[in-house]
Amino acid sequence: MPRLTIHHKTEYRYARPVAFGEHRIMLRPRDGHDLRVLSADLRIEPEPMSLRWISDVFGNSVAIATFDERSDVLTFTFTATVEHKPVEEFALTPDDPAYFYPFLYDEEEFPDLLQFITPQYGDPNGALSAWARKFLDAEAPTPTFNVLSQMTHRICETFAYRKRYEQGTQHPLDTLQTGSGTCRDYALLMIEALRRLGIAARFVSGYLFVPSEEGPGHRGGGSTHAWVQVYLPSAGWIEFDPTNGIVGSRDLIRVAVARDPRQAIPLHGTYVGPADAFIGMEVGIRVVSAEQAVEA
Repeated sequence: MPRLTIHHKTEYRYARPVAFGEHRIMLRPRDGHDLRVLSADLRIEPEPMSLRWISDVFGNSVAIATFDERSDVLTFTFTATVEHKPVEEFALTPDDPAYFYPFLYDEEEFPDLLQFITPQYGDPNGALSAWARKFLDAEAPTPTFNVLSQMTHRICETFAYRKRYEQGTQHPLDTLQTGSGTCRDYALLMIEALRRLGIAARFVSGYLFVPSEEGPGHRGGGSTHAWVQVYLPSAGWIEFDPTNGIVGSRDLIRVAVARDPRQAIPLHGTYVGPADAFIGMEVGIRVVSAEQAVEA
C-alpha cells in the first residue's frame, strides 16, 4: 500500500487574550479496508484542560477539547501517516441488482439507507429534480454507472470552481443556478440530485493527495476536501469526486461521512470575548508521500 503523510495546521489569532469554549476536531482519517492509519498526533496550543475522543453517530473519530487558559493565539497541529490502497473504480455486471436504473434497495437495507435517500433541501420549482433527470436515457432503463459517472464529470467540466471563505455550504439550487462553488458545494449538489432519483448518497470530508506539482493538478488541494459516496446494492459505498472527476478512492483520504455537510465540519468551536477580538484564521494542509515527508 502507498503511504501518505498528512500535515494539517489551523491557527486562530485574536487582538487580545480570550477564553475558549469547547472545540470539536474531526481530522483523523477513517480506517477501512482501503485505508489504515499507522500513526496520528494532535497537538493543541495552549494545551487544553481536557481532550477526549469519541465516535459520533456515523462512527467518525471526533476529539473534544476544553480549555481553562486564555490566549491571543489558538493552534491545532495534526499529523498522520496512512496506508492507502485506492479503489480505482467499480464494475457492475448485468446480473447485479443496480446495473440498471431504476433499481430497488434490499428491504433489509432500505430502513438504514432512508436518511441518505431523503432530500434535505427544498426544490420548490423542481429545478434540481429536472437537472437530475437529464442524466437518464430517454428510454428506460439507464445503466446506473452512466448516471453516476456523467453527473460527476458534468459538474467537474462545466461548473466554475472557486474558493469561498464564507462559513457553511451554499444551497444546491444556488450552486446549480450560478454554475459555481467549492468542493463542498459540488458534493452537496450531487448528493441532493441523486436523492431525488431515489439513490442513497452521503457527504464525505477528508484530504486530497495531489501526486505531482508538475503533472495535472487536482482542484481543492491545500485545504480539506469534500466529495460523495453512493450506496449501490452488491457494490456498497462508492466514492465520486465531482470537483476533480474522480470515480473511486484514488487520491482521496476519508476523514468523516455524514448525512449533511454541517455534521462533518473539520474544526469548530467558540471563544469568549469581544466580537472584534477575532483577527483571522490560517489553514495550511499538505498531503505528501511518506518518502517525501522523510526527506523534508
